[in-house]
Amino acid sequence: MKDTVTETLVGRSVARVEDPALLSGHGRYIDDLPVAPGTLALAFLRSPHGHADIRSIDTAEAARGPGVVAVITGQDVAARTRSMTVGVKADVECWPMAVDRVRYVGEPLVMVVATDRYLAEDAADLVAVDYGPLGSVVDPVAALSDDAPVLHPSLGGNLINERRFRYGDPEAAFEAASSRIGIDVTYPRSACTPIETYGVIANYEPGEDAYDVTANFQGPFSIHAVVARSLNVPGNRLRLRTPPDSGGSFGIKQGVFPYMILAGIAARIAGAPVKWIEDRLEHLSASVSATNRQTRIEAAVEADGRITALDWDQIEDCGAHLRAPEPATLYRMHGNMTGAYDIQNLAIRNRVVLTNKTPTGLNRGFGGPQIYFALERLMDAIARELGLDRLEVIRRNLIPAGAFPYRTASGALYDSGDYATALNRAVAEGGLAELYARREKARAEGRRYGIGFACVVEPSVSNMGYITTVLTPEERAKAGPKNGAQATATIAIDPLGSVTVKVASVPQGQGHRTVLAQVVADKFALPMEAVRVLADVDTMRDAWSIASGNYASRFAPAVAGATEIAATRLREKLAKVAATQLNIALEDVSFEGGRIRAKGNPDNSLSFARVAATAHWSPGTLPDCVDQTLRETVYWSPPELEAPTAEDGINSSLCHGFIFDFCGVEIDPETAEPKIDRYVTMHDCGRILHPAMVDGQVRGGFAQAVGAAFLEEYAYGADGSFQSGTLADYLLPTVIEVPEPVILHHETPSPFTPLGAKGVGEGNCMSTPVCIANAVADALAPEGDSPDIVLPVTAAKLAPHIFGDEPAPKDPVPETKAEATTGGRKLTGNGRAVVQASRADVWQMLLDPATLDAIIPGSHGVQKVGETRFKADVTLGVGPVRGRYKADIELSDLDPPNAVTLSGQAVGALGTGGGHGRITLTDTDDGTEIAYRYEAEIGGKVASVGGRLLDGAAKVVIGEFFRALARYCGGAGPGPLARLMGLFHRITKGGQS
Repeated sequence: MKDTVTETLVGRSVARVEDPALLSGHGRYIDDLPVAPGTLALAFLRSPHGHADIRSIDTAEAARGPGVVAVITGQDVAARTRSMTVGVKADVECWPMAVDRVRYVGEPLVMVVATDRYLAEDAADLVAVDYGPLGSVVDPVAALSDDAPVLHPSLGGNLINERRFRYGDPEAAFEAASSRIGIDVTYPRSACTPIETYGVIANYEPGEDAYDVTANFQGPFSIHAVVARSLNVPGNRLRLRTPPDSGGSFGIKQGVFPYMILAGIAARIAGAPVKWIEDRLEHLSASVSATNRQTRIEAAVEADGRITALDWDQIEDCGAHLRAPEPATLYRMHGNMTGAYDIQNLAIRNRVVLTNKTPTGLNRGFGGPQIYFALERLMDAIARELGLDRLEVIRRNLIPAGAFPYRTASGALYDSGDYATALNRAVAEGGLAELYARREKARAEGRRYGIGFACVVEPSVSNMGYITTVLTPEERAKAGPKNGAQATATIAIDPLGSVTVKVASVPQGQGHRTVLAQVVADKFALPMEAVRVLADVDTMRDAWSIASGNYASRFAPAVAGATEIAATRLREKLAKVAATQLNIALEDVSFEGGRIRAKGNPDNSLSFARVAATAHWSPGTLPDCVDQTLRETVYWSPPELEAPTAEDGINSSLCHGFIFDFCGVEIDPETAEPKIDRYVTMHDCGRILHPAMVDGQVRGGFAQAVGAAFLEEYAYGADGSFQSGTLADYLLPTVIEVPEPVILHHETPSPFTPLGAKGVGEGNCMSTPVCIANAVADALAPEGDSPDIVLPVTAAKLAPHIFGDEPAPKDPVPETKAEATTGGRKLTGNGRAVVQASRADVWQMLLDPATLDAIIPGSHGVQKVGETRFKADVTLGVGPVRGRYKADIELSDLDPPNAVTLSGQAVGALGTGGGHGRITLTDTDDGTEIAYRYEAEIGGKVASVGGRLLDGAAKVVIGEFFRALARYCGGAGPGPLARLMGLFHRITKGGQS
């Protein structure tokens, strides 16, 4: 039966259904949702240490705080929950909150429930925790050494999983190859930073022993089982709901699930619903980030550049805990380890290690950036070593168009593609020849200009069984097969003929409601406004599966595909009803313009609404072959997604798009700053359902990839301190840094999906970072060995390649320096100033509380509690973090009036601080020289704020203390201010700024 319609909607850039509400401020995000009366606020106390034993926690003062209802420790949580499921077989517990030890900065260890968020946060600052600092390890390679600090003693080391794989005959291929070419690659951590952070609203129903949780969780809903098991309830006692709108995710909101558990327990203990909205500092330091990876990749290569085998050695850093669904990032691409290339021999070694960093999770393109950065840098190295054209090496290794569907060495089944044609179109339509001319001209003028290429396969619709490849075949056989990618969709028609679509996918900007309305309206020949789409999830109401959710670019191929099937089935029912009412043959039924009619007699027709209403108003008149409901629910799982084979072959994704990128990058000769001159990206994402939104997804992925390439990095100190805790340290791209890409398309519809669509949202996060890195390498060194490129590519990293190492100063100036310590960040420095006062006068001032009150930054008063001991109440802040400290100050090693040691310790909302400084007084012709040398250590939130802010602000705070001392003492002599204004410049020269 073929429809006659006036104009199809699928494939057109129609106006988005979502935009009127969003653009007018009527979006319904989690913080906008109404809550029950009496709902309490939740706040967390988080670890200031990268690694420490929890010796004791004193919650008494916090519990007495105004408005405080409950103060909950990790032990309280453990008594009411079970350890969360870990994705590998290992002797390790994984709690949602620290119990006996903290393992990363930002790990929650106490929850405070109060009548409002402010009171909860204030009370959290009153919790006294006695930590026993332990050694930290943040480098994944160092974590494997025998003397590395061990995060989980029960594990016995930091290696939590290792597997080796072999496909084809890689050993023979390497032995026969004319060259063996390899590189080492470091891929750093970065993260997604959605506008909306995590949010949870939770309630416990004691009569049912059930939890009702609303969270801006994106799935996969396999995590529902993890949360229910941890809460010790059956799955039907955990109702999980999502808000209608989400302010972005890019993968990261799957990581909210431990907070679902914690909020549920908090509601249970407090006896009332609780709400928690994560702040930006919490999100940066303690949500989830992408994995960082260390890779050694080698290729067996023929003289013409043809690759016959690959050997991968990957070390995956998953942070302090291996939380589900990790190690998904490592194994999602397992079927795609040969990328877009026809390589039949493959060896892989995968190791998963734990370090004192934030636990990792899914970030846009998860697994792809780490794989393709290594593979495409290797392609560049092969061309260099063999003296071949880079583009020709790519061409010679591409999978031929006639080979599809194509089975990779490690088991992926590539559905469709014509890679060579897409590449050639990109070269011609994207203006590569012009880019070559620009490079030639720039180099003739002495400028550094490079061109980079990247060729990747973008997988979509993950096989839920791919993660089990981490298990041995024997372990998999014992656990039972796991596979598939089930998508669900329900379509119903009401008595007035209105159509409603319900899917178990949580949108974060992908336009679910628009695209699904297009699909269904086309099927019934209705206007889009006749179709309403609901895309929030309620696990007690909706049809869903463990694969439900919005991840791995599954919306267009899987969710829209399931909707297409449901609409087709429902249309077939309507056609049978209409055939009876119109007295025509089924094959003569046509849907057109909101009516159902006879093809050969347009006047013989009924409105769509009348035919659809029959099941409601007159079910007895329905033909026998039609049931009495006009409602269709489809569960669709493609048969191509099978469980891993006994030989570890895995078709880890259903669809495989293709991307070929090239770009020109110029490096500024004065500043060494790299800048994109032109960027071209060619995509084959199968059938395009909404061109404008597809291009929007490409632009979004490209912008995030530019950030990863040039700006973004989760940085940790050697002690585990987090140094990217604000947006002043974790830098995001703006419209200034992101150029307009040239976007091209080549469509080869997928034979495996109902609509022929493939995923498109993640591809540039996979291709762009390495494309830019290859261009930078070409700009730095057009020939010979490639320079080692580690992201982000900053001017500071490129400057030594251009200008050489910075020469040591002839007269080095002592500088304040920061270094890692066990408990925090250590700063040392020295300086001097001359004041017009006698040593005796200065000495007396040092023993006067009024002096300390005047010179301590942020002091609210100093009390003398002993001959040489004082207490102070001070307020200090670094960037957006500000809090109150209780300080103890002591003068020791007195040598009146020549020298004294001033020591101090402070504890407060910002964490801890302490140190000592030796002050010496010396007579000079101009008065008294005050010289000082200090050591200070800072821990807690202030040490987690970030490297640039911390080091700069700490210098200011400490320096201001000693400058204030000089100013105050200088006031004892005549006319000090004019004299000191000139002399204070000597402080900077003495090492303080």
